[in-house]
Amino acid sequence: PRHKCGNQKSCPQNYFAFRIVSGAANVVGPSICFEGLILMSSIKNNIGRGLNIALVNGTTGQLLKTDSFDMYSG
Repeated sequence: PRHKCGNQKSCPQNYFAFRIVSGAANVVGPSICFEGLILMSSIKNNIGRGLNIALVNGTTGQLLKTDSFDMYSG
């Protein structure tokens, strides 16, 4: 069976499914999936070098904001 965000198991009721994948240099970009929807990825062109963060409402699951923080350049 296929589960949200490609997870191996379904989440229990009243829990959100998510998956965060770290990038591999310039070969594979990072991605953030939440409840079966890709929030950030190189395909969506909304990731950056450093820490990529998606702010999600913990009650409704609504995406509020995405951003990245370049830890290399300071």
